[in-house]
Formats: sequence, structure tokens, C-alpha cells
Amino acid sequence: MARVAKYRTKTRGLRQQISGEQRKRTYIFFACVAVAMAYLSYNLVFGDMGLIKYLELKKNRGRLESEISQVGKENKTLGEHVNSLKKDPYFIEKYAREEYGMAKPDEFIFQYKKNDK
Repeated sequence: MARVAKYRTKTRGLRQQISGEQRKRTYIFFACVAVAMAYLSYNLVFGDMGLIKYLELKKNRGRLESEISQVGKENKTLGEHVNSLKKDPYFIEKYAREEYGMAKPDEFIFQYKKNDK
């Protein structure tokens, strides 16, 4: 009987040791998973290709698209102006009169200065 009792106490000690080691492994595993999740979450939000960078780039893209649209409209207007200067004699005459104060040979032009009061 003494042998059986001794054997049972040894097996209980071994079982406790094994269960303690399993708990340690479980804690280590979950700690590694938690660290990995924290790292991935940090990179997802703050990394080089993270959420904050994405929102910044999206905002920049919207600004650039509106600027491109504005420049395109301005380019179209200037193209029409250049085309009119090249082909329309009445527009050329109007432009010369308004911008440079030019007149036909027998015309008089009166220009008044604005008084700043």
C-alpha cells in the first residue's frame, strides 16, 4: 500500500507540473497573439500605408482634382480668347481699344482717371 500511495503522490505532482506548464504555454501564446494584434492595429492606423495616411491622401486628391478642374476651365477660356484674337477682326479691334486705348485715325478718345477719395 505504501508503494501505491507514493505512486499516487508522484503522479499528482507530475499532473500539477504538466498543467502548470500548459497554463504557462497558454499565457505565452495569448501574450504573443496580443502583441501581434497590437502591432498590426498600430500599423493599420499609423503606419506608412495606414488609415491616417489614406485619409490625408484622399483629402489631397480631392484638392488636386478641384484644382485640375479649375485650371482646365481657365485653359479653355484662354484658348477661346486666343482663338478669337487670331480669327475675329471685331474682337481684335475691341481688344485693342479697351486694353491699349487705340483708336482709328479720325477718332478721339477721352479717358478719365478715377479719383480715390
